[in-house]
Amino acid sequence: MTTTAPWTDDELDRVGSAEELDIASRRRDGELSGPRTIWVVRVGDDIYVRSVNGPTSAWFRGTRACHEGRIETGGVEKDVAFVDVDGDINAAVDAAYRTKYGRYSANTIQRITSSTAGSTTMRLLPH
Repeated sequence: MTTTAPWTDDELDRVGSAEELDIASRRRDGELSGPRTIWVVRVGDDIYVRSVNGPTSAWFRGTRACHEGRIETGGVEKDVAFVDVDGDINAAVDAAYRTKYGRYSANTIQRITSSTAGSTTMRLLPH
């Protein structure tokens, strides 16, 4: 298993404030998939992503193979582990999405904070 280290303060600031994040999952053969651009939020000292289209989204399904991949945004490029989360943290992640992306349509915000999207919430752990 690959070890993880905490995000640096600079990385947390850069990734957490980025409008979008490029994410690529690691395939079983070790290669990275093509990157997808998604939204990202910071809650405390953690970074979270989720699929607006829920678990049927191609990029999300790709994360199921190895639970590892790479992100790039704001000058930060990191290998990461995808850690599935649920429960109470989803309320904080929902609030972070509403705050950060609240200028988008109510429908868009409703989709990213829906229970379907929430079921795909992952914490990104840097390697």
